[in-house]
Amino acid sequence: MAKKIKKTISTEIPMQQIPIENDGYHLTIPARINGKKARLLIDTGASRTVFDKNRILPFLKEQEAEFEENEQLSTAMGTNQLQSQIFILDRLKLGDLKIRDYPAILLDMVHVNHSYEKLDIQPIDGVLGGDILSRYKAVIYYKTNKLKLYFKD
Repeated sequence: MAKKIKKTISTEIPMQQIPIENDGYHLTIPARINGKKARLLIDTGASRTVFDKNRILPFLKEQEAEFEENEQLSTAMGTNQLQSQIFILDRLKLGDLKIRDYPAILLDMVHVNHSYEKLDIQPIDGVLGGDILSRYKAVIYYKTNKLKLYFKD
């Protein structure tokens, strides 16, 4: 029986540049968590993709909402080490890329969303970090406000 050759394809995801104060900005993209619309902050300096433990429950099925304490402490910029939780996320969709059974990390991101609220910016549901950005060979196109990811079909 012939082996099916997988070809590399890509997906482009619209990116929003959000001005922060006078001289900077954050990048966000739309995503889907278990089929529901979500908003993720792109953070090329974050080692892992993480989700806000205060916002995740509406996205989850009952059996997914069983969180284990993560034995490793997580480090976030501007903070000491944080306690995190881990669970298996059924489906994460980024453009046409579908990630199944993703071992997800939960962090308390109340400080981020509180800062956004003060700046009249929509809250985020998580942070897209280096694990996914690296694995899917992410390219950020600032000129066209697109995030491009590559994956095997």
